[in-house]
Amino acid sequence: SFSLQAKMSRPVQARRLEGIDKNIWVEFVKLAATYSKVNLGQGFPDFPAPDFLTEAFMRALSGGNHMLHQYTRAFGHPPLVKVLAQFFEKLLGRDVDPMTNVMVTVGAYQALFCCFQALVDEGDEVIIIEPFFDCYEPMVKMAGGTPVFVPLRPNPPKDGKLMSSADWQLDPAELASKFSERTKAIVLNSPNNPLGKVFSRGELGLIAELCVKHDVLCISDEVYEWLVYDGKQHIRIASLQGMWDRTVIIGSAGKTFSATGWKVGWVVGPNRLLQHLRTVHQNSVYHCATIAQEAVAQGFQRELMLYGKPESYFVQLPKELQQKRDWLVQSLDGVGMKPIIPEGTYFLVADISQFKSDVPEVPNSDEPYDYRFAKWMVKNKGLAAIPLSAFYSEAHKNNYTNFIRFCFAKEEATLKAANDILQKWKQEKTS
Repeated sequence: SFSLQAKMSRPVQARRLEGIDKNIWVEFVKLAATYSKVNLGQGFPDFPAPDFLTEAFMRALSGGNHMLHQYTRAFGHPPLVKVLAQFFEKLLGRDVDPMTNVMVTVGAYQALFCCFQALVDEGDEVIIIEPFFDCYEPMVKMAGGTPVFVPLRPNPPKDGKLMSSADWQLDPAELASKFSERTKAIVLNSPNNPLGKVFSRGELGLIAELCVKHDVLCISDEVYEWLVYDGKQHIRIASLQGMWDRTVIIGSAGKTFSATGWKVGWVVGPNRLLQHLRTVHQNSVYHCATIAQEAVAQGFQRELMLYGKPESYFVQLPKELQQKRDWLVQSLDGVGMKPIIPEGTYFLVADISQFKSDVPEVPNSDEPYDYRFAKWMVKNKGLAAIPLSAFYSEAHKNNYTNFIRFCFAKEEATLKAANDILQKWKQEKTS
């Protein structure tokens, strides 16, 4: 007899999800919420978004235009795609059509998803530079592609100075060896999360040359484009010869305007690529919040008028963050963690190899040292950070287990509290 209580016997999970169900953020966000007094793990500011942006949101919310509460154009609110096109015309030195060369997404995360789903097919290989933002690998696999990894290799300075993110470099021969007839795309993240590396013109030229030679696409994740320090310049690979036609640029209002919860991102690129992203977009989320897009559009309009001027938020924010970076560098260096000074982003990686005696071994565990250290630190010291090996493939992660990542885009009070924890820890070690 037929029973309504009968359980399904067939597998319910799609095969494309096999092996990608684990996510470091689920585990470490829970640990931080449970134990941390100071959370320098997750990559979001704990200071307010700029007043001009929140005021724009309030105007959109309470103003007389009731249509801002309804659907707008699916591929991007017209005022937003128009001002983004104006901005990128200035940045790239070329014409950018707001309707065909720009698409608005639910954060940069959805922009990445659209790229991989639209451009990567079964059997395609996608080159990923390590360390990498952790969603790249599962998104490539979900699209049916095969990730191919190439690491940035550290070259410590011989003068005893602290290492910089610029000291982590690609081996040109190793990179070239990863390109084959199966290579469909390379993922470039500059400035890089988690390392903070800003790729130089020479490094980008090498990547561009290989892309053109092998007829390969470039998915360029540039969400930290405005957050560069020490006079460094963010160079957009799409501006190099031969690259506009094969590059998709990804940006984020969350990182640009310190409002990560708004989830407004975008892609910029040639219509021959974006037309396929639009197909994925219209058949997935379809649409982004109209009011948030309106407020971001007003934010960009302000910045377009102030472009390059001292009062521009894009000038002020990196200055403030560079001071916060330097403060955290000093705090970590003072207790024996050797920070790698980032050229960009709001992340800082530190060497924790001198702390192995502090962290007890876990019997019958193959968990990497950086994972054990980060868990021990948040439980015993109340300070949350993220293990660096989480940003590496299985093949390479065991080579990079002596580092953890901190976020310094925090209030001064937060960074002071972190420093207090570190100073107390130092006193305990020396007493």
